[in-house]
Amino acid sequence: MIRLSHVTAGYPGKRVLSDLNLELPDRGAVALMAPSGFGKTTLLRLLAGLLGPESGSIAGLAGKRTAFMFQEDRLLPWLTAEKNVEIVCDDPEKARYWLEQMEILDGGQYPDALSGGMQRRVALARCMAFGGDMLLLDEPFKGLDADLRKRIAERIKEKAPLMILAVHDAEEAALMGAQIIRLDEQMTGP
Repeated sequence: MIRLSHVTAGYPGKRVLSDLNLELPDRGAVALMAPSGFGKTTLLRLLAGLLGPESGSIAGLAGKRTAFMFQEDRLLPWLTAEKNVEIVCDDPEKARYWLEQMEILDGGQYPDALSGGMQRRVALARCMAFGGDMLLLDEPFKGLDADLRKRIAERIKEKAPLMILAVHDAEEAALMGAQIIRLDEQMTGP
């Protein structure tokens, strides 16, 4: 169990999470939902260890290998799609496998030659290839049409012990079989 106790966090000049108490399971899929500005991305950054709480504590993360799919694709423009995935797993076959799962058939293209949705899928392939005990996915289906979202969700769900997604759409949570946690109901506001 991952426990956040009285966690307050934010950025210089802006508090985003205030006195948050939350329990997350060690297994399964959890979808964080709330309007923009309620701290979904901030919470993912806390769980990844990229941001520390101003106050409060987070327990249950020790020893977890974590992969993070950021809200921005963060692809390396000087590497092909395949090399962008391979760089995290050092395994060309695994990189090709995850690109195929994301329906990227030509891994030799560079990011600037890919559509926004294709870039998103390369970023997701990279996260899946890295793997780990906990996958943090920030808007993983952004820019994908409904049919593609459904196919991709089917291929990635249950591929990690724990997946925590930040989503805006309950339908995306349902595709992943995720328990929904409404951050806007956990706090009084940002």
